[in-house]
Amino acid sequence: MQVYMDNAATSKQKPEEVFKAIESFFKKINCNPGRGGYGLSLDAGRWVMETRELIGKFFNLKQASQVVFTPNITVALNIALKGLLQRGDHVLISGVEHNAVVRPLTALKKYRGIEVSVIPTSPQGHIESDDARKLIKPNTKMIVCTHASNVMGTLLPIEELGRIAAEHELYFIVDAAQTAGVLPLDFEKLHASVLTFTGHKHLLGPMGIGGFCVKEDVARHMLPLYEGGTGSISDKEEQPDFLPDKFESGTLNTLGIVGLGGAVKYLLQKDLSEVRNRELELTQKLLTGLKQFPNVTVYGPQDEKLQTGTIALNVEGVDNAELCFVLDEQFGIMTRPGLHCAPLAHRTMGTFPEGVLRLSLGHYTTEEEIDYVLESMEKILAVI
Repeated sequence: MQVYMDNAATSKQKPEEVFKAIESFFKKINCNPGRGGYGLSLDAGRWVMETRELIGKFFNLKQASQVVFTPNITVALNIALKGLLQRGDHVLISGVEHNAVVRPLTALKKYRGIEVSVIPTSPQGHIESDDARKLIKPNTKMIVCTHASNVMGTLLPIEELGRIAAEHELYFIVDAAQTAGVLPLDFEKLHASVLTFTGHKHLLGPMGIGGFCVKEDVARHMLPLYEGGTGSISDKEEQPDFLPDKFESGTLNTLGIVGLGGAVKYLLQKDLSEVRNRELELTQKLLTGLKQFPNVTVYGPQDEKLQTGTIALNVEGVDNAELCFVLDEQFGIMTRPGLHCAPLAHRTMGTFPEGVLRLSLGHYTTEEEIDYVLESMEKILAVI
């Protein structure tokens, strides 16, 4: 039996709509959108526009043009951070941010002299919005926050942080890598300046496609990370200043966009509250079972309603990489050990530098698979 428990990295199983969309586009069109005046190129552009519109509907945007496609969420975050922050600006982040946020900010500290303050974060990943408010200074420009920890699944109060950012006229950047596709995200209600997403996790699309949603007035002040051909106003040497072309230079990953469109079309037919409730049930079942083992430490909020389907654990006296190997080699259970590209989160959790073993549920996880994981863990722990 094979059980996939690494959905926080990428969703392995995809809806049929993804394969059908990619196959149909590849076989029937496979031309560059916006780079030709012939019918198939125009058709390719329509496929891209359809996905843009689907994502706009999914996140409740005013205009589909507010959706910008990137190769992944890391590029999206780099565009937002490096495009908006200027020398001397001050930024607030949570204590569980991924390196996709931490490393660009570290570079900006070095090259632009920006300041970064970490909002006090508990070992369980919780932050209090008032603590963020207290850190705001005259030069504070931005709050950046992940919606959920990619290590232990803790949900952060992005709605409250968005309101604080709006009150103080700060940019608010949301990393929705771990929640888009499971939890409803309303761009307008979040007071987000930029909402970044990746296609290959809970949005159920292919790898190599991501993007961001941006307020039009924010986009006017944001510098592009790179410039080049856009297929628009080609007579000018300057980069276009309108959305989405301002941030979309070069040939797009059209197959990835088309596949993501198929996935979002599938998700729009689902009730996300039902998807979330099912995740909560399975998460609770897994948490309850794991906590019965005396030598297993489970990290995180300890309340399934405050977390995603991502669970972090360690077994006393056992290296988490070795446990990962045994689970895969002997039981066919795929997990992820280590630091998960989030050393800041592990320092907050108290698990640096050894890290943890991460189990992450997804859209297609079943109750039978949860039972099998718990049975397998029991067998392993019995011989330790």
